[in-house]
Amino acid sequence: MREPLFVKQNSSKWTSFEQSPTDDPDELADRFIQITDDLAYAKTFYPKSKTTAYLNGLAAGLHQSIYKNKSEKSNRFLTFWKYELPLLFKSYHRQLLYSFSFFMVFCLIGALSAKYDETFVRLIMGDTYVDMTNANILKGDPFGVYKGGSEVNMFFSITVNNIYVSLVTFVSGIIFTVGSVYFLFQNGIMLGSFQYYFFSKGLGIQSILVIWIHGTLEISSIIIAGAAGIILGNSILFPKTYKRMVSLKKGAKDGMKVAIGIIPILTVAAFFEGFVTRHTEMPAWLSITILASSLLFIIWYVIIYPNKIYKATQTYHATES
Repeated sequence: MREPLFVKQNSSKWTSFEQSPTDDPDELADRFIQITDDLAYAKTFYPKSKTTAYLNGLAAGLHQSIYKNKSEKSNRFLTFWKYELPLLFKSYHRQLLYSFSFFMVFCLIGALSAKYDETFVRLIMGDTYVDMTNANILKGDPFGVYKGGSEVNMFFSITVNNIYVSLVTFVSGIIFTVGSVYFLFQNGIMLGSFQYYFFSKGLGIQSILVIWIHGTLEISSIIIAGAAGIILGNSILFPKTYKRMVSLKKGAKDGMKVAIGIIPILTVAAFFEGFVTRHTEMPAWLSITILASSLLFIIWYVIIYPNKIYKATQTYHATES
């Protein structure tokens, strides 16, 4: 059967499944069986088509609906981070890529602006911070700012601030995605100019070994929060086959799950900044171990593990059908 005919015969069914969700377990199971049958057929005859990709997403959505309609277990809190959040990362890998790309471009703009305009760092970071850091550099302690105050107080204040920034970045996506992109712009420009400032002082490598102990998780979380905002904004701009309000509800729900899901990561980042980063004299190998482990965790949890879980579910459903 040619693909247009296959789509014509089944499109009304697929659309009804999308636009008329159900909580009935038997109906969900029946829909899931039908979609996986169509998906298996599409994978066989049109493996690289948009139809196959569409059915993949529809099957994943029905799978999540079935999962959520199961009776809650005592380990529900754990399974959210073990299965549900990784599958959301897989479903929205494009939004994550967009957020990462935006942020990197903004960082580059910040670094180049700082390079060609000596006043730019002061404009972004403020005179007080720059003057204090310059004084610390003269004293031979360029990262002394991280040593001030109580570790516990710093940990709690940073945790609250990080969570606040991430949630605001997410919620701002309601302004047609532009709000979240703006906060990615703001943070990217700041990071780019901030990092260039230390490289211009001959402290580039040292700044990486110190700042990125906590920065790896913190910046990764901001990028993920930006993706959550893009999910929210795009649900309004691009409802696809959903009614706009249905799409908005779905985007808000999925985006909120992503934004809430990174809270443990933000908490660990705040712990590193409050208790670990201040030890600027630590051996380079220890610093590298911490930041490399953080980076590998993000890559594994956001990219590798979600792909593994998704492939496992697809293999299971293909076997069952």
